[in-house]
Amino acid sequence: MRIGIDVGGTHTDAAIVDGGTVVASYKAVTSMDITSGILEALNAVVDKAQIATSEIRAVMLGTTQFTNAVVERRHLTEAAVIRLCLPAGECLPPMVDWPGELADTLGNHSYMAHGGNEYNGEVVSPLDEGELNKIIDSISESGARALAISASFSPLHPEMEIRVADLVRSRLPGMPVVLSHELGRLGILERENAALLNASLLDMAQNVVSAFENALAESNINAPFFVSQNDGTIMHADMVRRFPILTFSSGPTNSMRGAAHLSGIKNAIVADVGGTTTDVGMLISGFPRESSWNVEIGGVRSNFRMPDILAIGLGGGSLISESGDTIGPQSVGNKLNEEAICFGGNVLTATDIGVASGIFDLGDRSRLDSLAEGVADTALSTMQEMVSRAVEQVKTGPDDLPLIVVGGGEFLIGNSIAGISEIHRPPNCEVANAVGAALAQVSGECEILHHPRTEARDKILAKASELAKKRALANGAMAKGLEIISIDEIPIPYMAEETVRIHARAVGNLDI
Repeated sequence: MRIGIDVGGTHTDAAIVDGGTVVASYKAVTSMDITSGILEALNAVVDKAQIATSEIRAVMLGTTQFTNAVVERRHLTEAAVIRLCLPAGECLPPMVDWPGELADTLGNHSYMAHGGNEYNGEVVSPLDEGELNKIIDSISESGARALAISASFSPLHPEMEIRVADLVRSRLPGMPVVLSHELGRLGILERENAALLNASLLDMAQNVVSAFENALAESNINAPFFVSQNDGTIMHADMVRRFPILTFSSGPTNSMRGAAHLSGIKNAIVADVGGTTTDVGMLISGFPRESSWNVEIGGVRSNFRMPDILAIGLGGGSLISESGDTIGPQSVGNKLNEEAICFGGNVLTATDIGVASGIFDLGDRSRLDSLAEGVADTALSTMQEMVSRAVEQVKTGPDDLPLIVVGGGEFLIGNSIAGISEIHRPPNCEVANAVGAALAQVSGECEILHHPRTEARDKILAKASELAKKRALANGAMAKGLEIISIDEIPIPYMAEETVRIHARAVGNLDI
């Protein structure tokens, strides 16, 4: 058996899954310290399932803590960045497009040095060890407690990043170092941004992993635990300590994976209705469609993998205007049980509209008798309009598609949405995020450049597939059932030679 836990802004959900069957589930209010809410959900779901903790083989955690840290500028470590690019690239220094307050939080420690490669491996300029030693001395005195290293075209030619990392470690033992080629893709600014953000989260990652390990120990669960990534798969706790940024957007991804499993539908639109937002995305072969554009995290552009998710300000805790024609984006969040009118509060929320409309029975409906006539109907109509617009933005073609509705606020979505052929609300849909976490698989991916005029396409595709499978195995996947789920071929313009970027992704079941 596996336990999946997903920590959201409003609720912390837990589910125990045996094979593909949901044995028990539980929703707890997300606590201010996160850990106590996880403990509550963990202990409650085990008690509800009436199983011994020795029967649990693995625990999977999905968390928003790292995303929130960047967005809210909290719990971040001062970090430095070295870019290997000179004499080119001086016009756009590191953090050039960052929000000022975030760059200040990280200390504004940026350096540029000679080095880097062209796409074909040609050296831009050789490394200058004297120059690098001066930079390392400056970093040592700067107050930075982590370091990111980036170099031009390092995903294809990582050697210079590795050599500089070795030099840093010899001079500054114990300094955590993040190499951009291990995180991002082609595009040095966005890849560098991802590496630097990741470096700033390393201290927090140590604390989060240790806290969850302590929570498992307190619950007498002696099983390995894994953390959800934003591609619908999981990574071992030790990997989270190195790459916490890979957890960004893992919550919506877990929900989409859970929706695919609970409904049995692999290609559809998914709407995950939480306490604050509704996340809408496209399922393709059971996995979230990956964003093909650079994504912003806390105002910083990055180009590492992210799901293509559209978030709208509609959730169970969303604030409703007096007329009902304006909803959100503000929400009472995890204070729903205190502030919603049906629970004795004085704030009109989307949950109150559901109660007043008789959609479900929650709290004290009589508290809503004074609601002006027509407000509930107007609010429900506004909700459907918001969802319809989101569906149209997510769709890539004119045909109607099925919609899978999940999340604790699924009652907010009606039974007819423009652009949708049929609506599915599978059993246990309110904890789809925890189910998706529990059933998550292991992935591996690779990216290489292909020159069609001089290389055979079939051989390059086979090479990319083999590399992706090897990386999945190294990440803990079982060899049996390991498969390539996607191979993307994207032409790269403005190259001297015709060039295509090949990106392959392999997925397999966890080898516990």
